[in-house]
Amino acid sequence: MKKQFETTLTGPESPIDGIASQLNNDGSAWEFKSIDGSLHLVIAKDEEGDWQRIDGTDPYLTSWIDELAEKIAG
Repeated sequence: MKKQFETTLTGPESPIDGIASQLNNDGSAWEFKSIDGSLHLVIAKDEEGDWQRIDGTDPYLTSWIDELAEKIAG
């Protein structure tokens, strides 16, 4: 069963509220969509298990990758 949860990422000027959604069954790909539509971020684990940005809006902060990965891990 795919998971989904509300979360907040740290924005450059203010927090960004949105929904994180699991994209596949093994949990190695996730997307974050902000409620206001200003941010879309898709991350996935590479062959070594490190999280990488694979799609989304520009510009973006690289810190969002780690922040979202931490929230996914719980």
